Amino acid sequence: MNQDDDKFLILTDKQLYERGKQHKTHRTKSREKEDKDYLPVIIKRTDEAVRHPDDILEKAIIEGYEQHCRSKLSLFISAISAGLILGFAAMCVSFASQLFDGDNVFIQERLAMAIVYPLGFIICIMSGTQLFTEQTATAVYPVLDKRASVFSLFSLWAIVLIGNLVGTALSSILIASADNVIMVKQGVLEVAHHLLDHSFFEIFISAILAGWLMAQGGWLVMSTPPASSQIICIYIVTFIIGIGGLHHSIAGSAEIFGGLIHSLDPNYYKASKFLLASILGNLVGGSVFVAILNYAHIRSTQEG
Repeated sequence: MNQDDDKFLILTDKQLYERGKQHKTHRTKSREKEDKDYLPVIIKRTDEAVRHPDDILEKAIIEGYEQHCRSKLSLFISAISAGLILGFAAMCVSFASQLFDGDNVFIQERLAMAIVYPLGFIICIMSGTQLFTEQTATAVYPVLDKRASVFSLFSLWAIVLIGNLVGTALSSILIASADNVIMVKQGVLEVAHHLLDHSFFEIFISAILAGWLMAQGGWLVMSTPPASSQIICIYIVTFIIGIGGLHHSIAGSAEIFGGLIHSLDPNYYKASKFLLASILGNLVGGSVFVAILNYAHIRSTQEG
């Protein structure tokens, strides 16, 4: 092959990252044009396997901005899909809660539930669907960087949250309809009882911790290459949420909806209290303890 006659384009991770800043339609057109003019060669640099905090923040801002620019219908459909998928997390936890009998099996039950709890989250996040507890941080970065408005932020949160709740409600109905096959009714009732048997303040603080961990998990996913390491990051943070019995608003809503469906005496007041406290707590945990702190310390370092 004559190198003078042919053009070669060497794409490093950094160049691919810069190209990722473009909107999807423009990026697709650019790649089509480049494919005609160049021979693409992708080089994987092992020294960039762990990204610098500056690069992670810029990537987070760009990903968040892309969600702000996304159509409301697209966000809503993606959020419904995420809620449907998280119904499987609730199903797995309900099944695990039935593995042990007796009065002194708290540790065994909690561990079994924590082991299976991350499975629905892994499917949800790796499939690219929109999860509210991820957007509590990701959608905040472009606002802090003055690339998106506060109104756009609250609009995005509302769309994703409503879509997630619609999805978990639908998945709860489907799982309940198939209970003769799945046989997790008793587990669903036990898990729902655990979630509701707390004060508003206790749920709120627990949800702050869960939102903090989920948003930190999103940050870790952006800091690692797209491989099994991302799955490990998701598993670790959601395992901690499960082992701690912390309150996640979306996964918890799937468990609550299932409990309301199966219960002979559904307590809608406690269910509403749980949803409000867990949503507010997740928001504080993700936006304050992850988004604002990460942005502040990285930007301060850059300015220094």
